[in-house]
Amino acid sequence: MTIRKKARYVDLDLCNSCGDCADVCPQVAPDEYQMGLSSRKAVYIPFPQAVPCSYILDMDTCLGNNPIACGKCADVCEKEAIDFDDADELVTREVGAIIVAIGLDVYDPTEMDEYGYTRYDNVITSMEFERLICAGGPTMGHFVRPSDQERPKRIGFIQCVGSRNPKIGRPYCSNICCMNTVKDTLLLADHYPDTENFVFYQDIRAFGKSFEDMFQRSKEAGTRYIRGLPGDIEEDPETGTLTVTVENTTSSGGLERHELDMVVLSVGVIPATDRDKIASLLTLSKTSDGFFMESHPKLKPVDAPTRGVYFAGFCESPKDIKDSVCQAGAASSRAGALLNAGEIKIEAITSIIDPELCSMCGLCANVCPYGAINWQKKEVATVIEAACAGCGACGATCTFGAITMRHFTDQQLIAQVRATLAEDPEEKVFVFACNWCSYAGGDMAGISRIQYPSTNRVVRTMCSARVSEEMVLEAFRCGAPVVLVSGCHYADCHYIDANRQTVKRVQKLWNKLEKAGVRPERLQLEWISAAEGQKFAKVMGQMEEKRILVTPDEIAHAREALKPKKKKVRPAKKKPVAAKEATA
Repeated sequence: MTIRKKARYVDLDLCNSCGDCADVCPQVAPDEYQMGLSSRKAVYIPFPQAVPCSYILDMDTCLGNNPIACGKCADVCEKEAIDFDDADELVTREVGAIIVAIGLDVYDPTEMDEYGYTRYDNVITSMEFERLICAGGPTMGHFVRPSDQERPKRIGFIQCVGSRNPKIGRPYCSNICCMNTVKDTLLLADHYPDTENFVFYQDIRAFGKSFEDMFQRSKEAGTRYIRGLPGDIEEDPETGTLTVTVENTTSSGGLERHELDMVVLSVGVIPATDRDKIASLLTLSKTSDGFFMESHPKLKPVDAPTRGVYFAGFCESPKDIKDSVCQAGAASSRAGALLNAGEIKIEAITSIIDPELCSMCGLCANVCPYGAINWQKKEVATVIEAACAGCGACGATCTFGAITMRHFTDQQLIAQVRATLAEDPEEKVFVFACNWCSYAGGDMAGISRIQYPSTNRVVRTMCSARVSEEMVLEAFRCGAPVVLVSGCHYADCHYIDANRQTVKRVQKLWNKLEKAGVRPERLQLEWISAAEGQKFAKVMGQMEEKRILVTPDEIAHAREALKPKKKKVRPAKKKPVAAKEATA
């Protein structure tokens, strides 16, 4: 692994954090840690208790770089710790496990300007509220309004700003906002008992340990909770008073108007902006809300689908500090168990490439979701068995028969097709089901005693991407009226994104069937998860309805139309007769 170590332009071993450099620095920039409510110098300590506790030089703000136009910090530093020639360093390390803990980003409410965040000084975010009330904040803990530096007496909190809103692509709950607001109201009640607090909410979600008690204490302290989100906010330009209009759904349903000195937007959290780069580097998949998807939500909650990669914190889903700490401990334990094993045991379902049959086309390397196939142009592909998960996407893609999937070979699966449809094929619905979801969904239907037609015959594969075109065509040649290919939900594939190959393959098959005069509706594609036993039964019922509509003539036509074409054997070229032999 190659790691980029960013240049600090300050030598960590020499810097003693005296602060002389910051005192003489003439350049000023907004302080990111204080949410822009105060300023910092170009040379600064990022935040209190930073590790390492030494200064860092912001070259985007500094005047002393290429050529040196200032250099005051270097002149005053007795330790000579300032190094304008410092550069990023590439460090190479051999690692056996990776823990992804890239954290989160906070939602920027500027796009939801109906609350006047960009227009009114006294409309702030919950993060800005935290800095204003903190003893180490820009006002040294004296809570004041940004507009006139006066203490607000009536404060409103608006919940779910940037959360639970499908219109802006944030349909999920951010988990921490409700209890963060409850905590803020308790802080205000403790420091300023005469403050009136109003919380405008959709639902208060207080499901953590002792959280309900905190919620009740907040109400007992005088905080008024109003169920309803404000429609708009108006400001009196002379006094700075904010007027909030809201429909209180717990009362008569009429509109209420509240005059407030300050409004706090309880902003939600969003996945880290650099998650796509991390996902491409480590071959990770994401859920529909943008967070990283774990290998299994119950059995492997901290494991990534890529082996040796583990999740901790907000990168996997919104969670509070306690849950993040628990997940970090679990991730470190999983990584430690892997590193202490010495040798890695892998299941014998990996792929094997026959170098004599390999055409060096590279298609297998392109479809492998784990990057487990090494291939260079004009070279035979090779498999990294420790990285191979056995999904079978490469085996189904290779048209030259060069790839063999252990325990799920083409010959074994086609033999199952032929054996299953050897007798009365017209009375059966043939199903290819992936091991992790669809096949498990069938088990769930059986365990739950859900009734569905008994005409289905299921063949298990590790992934729906393992189902090749030849397997589906062989099922039709054997007389199957209807064939179903089923796998994990499109965004929740257990092999990262292997089921995208399933979609491409099925679409090609639909075109082939249509050209051959076979109704494409006889080949179906469905996504069924392991918990959807009810859906499995419903789909089997739908397949039975389609089976009944298939006539014997259609089955006979498909058998004949989809027969494999015999390859024409070119006659061997006669060797030219030598001149002497011809004369003789």
